[in-house]
Amino acid sequence: MIHIGKPAPTFEGVTTYQKGKSDFVKVSLADYKGKWLVLFFYPRDFTFICPTELKGFAKQKADFQTLNAEILAASTDSEWSHKNWFEKDLPDVDYPILADTTQAISRAYDVLNEDDGSSERGTFIIDPDGKVRYALISAGSVGRSVKETLRVLEALQTGERCPVEWEHGGATLGKA
Repeated sequence: MIHIGKPAPTFEGVTTYQKGKSDFVKVSLADYKGKWLVLFFYPRDFTFICPTELKGFAKQKADFQTLNAEILAASTDSEWSHKNWFEKDLPDVDYPILADTTQAISRAYDVLNEDDGSSERGTFIIDPDGKVRYALISAGSVGRSVKETLRVLEALQTGERCPVEWEHGGATLGKA
């Protein structure tokens, strides 16, 4: 079970990259030590809402990197399915996509739909020390907000209490 402020479940798996990187690359949570990680799960390749989210994160990738954050997406589809889909339909997505074919990672992050073996829409922000700082799981029929994920990441990085609708440069309420 995921607990805010506690270590994120460890994982290791194979990812598919884009932008001329045709090889599959193994990654683990440990690879992101010292950086913020935005890990998001999506239900399936070759679907309707998922590509809008994947493209949305790709458009904002530089903004995440400016905040010392990496993006990692995951679904229970295979690396071969990811490769086929991304080469065909999502050439602008150039961050790693994790293949959780054993469903172990989705299960560890409490996003596995046990009925059909897919991942629910889950978004997790993990700090440089590997602790979960944010978790959101939503219905598969509603795409997530990349802008809100960026806002939350920036708020977490202030180390302070941030009020409702806080935005970068806004007043905070003191140390958390």
